[in-house]
Amino acid sequence: METAHAIVIGAGPGGLAAAATLTKAGLDPVVLERSAHIGARWRTYYDRLRLESPSWLNNLPGYRIPRELGRWVARDAFVEYLERYVGRCRLDVRSGVMVQRIGRSEDGWEVTTSTGEWRTPYLIIATGYNNVPYIPPWPGLDGFAGALTHAAAFRNGRPFQGQDVLVVGAGNSGAEIALILAEEGARRVRLSVRTPPHIAPRQAFGMPAVLGAVMVRRLPARAADLILGGVARLVIGDLTRHGLRKPPGGIYTQYLRNKVTPILDTGFVGALKRGAVEIVSAVEGFDGGQVVLADGSRHSPDAIVAATGYRRGLDALVGHLGVLTPDGDPAAHGARCAPGAPGLHFIGYTHPFSGNIREIGIDARKIAHAIAKDRRRQLRPRTAPEPVAAGRSAAYATSDLDH
Repeated sequence: METAHAIVIGAGPGGLAAAATLTKAGLDPVVLERSAHIGARWRTYYDRLRLESPSWLNNLPGYRIPRELGRWVARDAFVEYLERYVGRCRLDVRSGVMVQRIGRSEDGWEVTTSTGEWRTPYLIIATGYNNVPYIPPWPGLDGFAGALTHAAAFRNGRPFQGQDVLVVGAGNSGAEIALILAEEGARRVRLSVRTPPHIAPRQAFGMPAVLGAVMVRRLPARAADLILGGVARLVIGDLTRHGLRKPPGGIYTQYLRNKVTPILDTGFVGALKRGAVEIVSAVEGFDGGQVVLADGSRHSPDAIVAATGYRRGLDALVGHLGVLTPDGDPAAHGARCAPGAPGLHFIGYTHPFSGNIREIGIDARKIAHAIAKDRRRQLRPRTAPEPVAAGRSAAYATSDLDH
């Protein structure tokens, strides 16, 4: 059985940031990654994906995104940054290692993997917010004869050229996939919307939307709604006549209620206004191969792209430890440990208003600080120090803690 100061499970942005901050704090963490490459999930996102905020708001701790990778960093460029990050921060990443079981030990945690067993006092889970694609159990789905693709498997619009495509889900992914389909040759594109989303400009008056979110999140919700909503109305305008009703509640109020962030517009609004994307109501089920919508209408698309979200997929890994909520999310996040699980941390399982990657960096620093503090306490001598002999320097009477 091998031992490590700390073990991080997952070599995405969260896991790498946690490992880098732990390294800076004087520990030697080991990162276990089940795939052959770091940033595995990022490599599979659709081709045109770019970060929703400029590069300087997405730096991981210890290494800034190089300027040559661009202001709005593309998918492949961000993967390149993660690869450079591992080298720059000298991280010990073990690829191709599948974690099979996590259990408690007398002094921490035991991790059983496909290549052997590990023991560690500190364990950080970072397998990702977008881990397991989710498709709702729509009634009659088995009778649909067209192609059904989850957004996780969508790459570009080429396979859908000349087709009638229904995109389900009005989040950032759904809106951008609808735009891509309209621009890359789909014959007709409809976007199924259950709750009308807020839409904000990715950048307005030279300020990135995410920076605005950072600035207003400590304000009362009503004040934040007035500021963010005012900018959206001025730049985006009223989309009611294009099929999108006014959302219930303000931008920040809606986030506080259900953790839904606004769509950051990269061209979707223009496609909507020129009729390249049509808005339809929510999918209720399928009947005879047709899609039945909430307003009673029926459609027969050639293909459906389900931008219907993900689940964390943590039950098999830590469900038996009592550290998850009934919804399968971590009961505690960041520097906080779940009750009865000292030394176990989760990173990257929230959907923050002020940007995912930015908040990952903040959480990574908090986790490293908490672990370093706990480790100093654990290593502190438990017995009273011996009296200092006359003439002997007090420096020699103090234990040199192992770092």
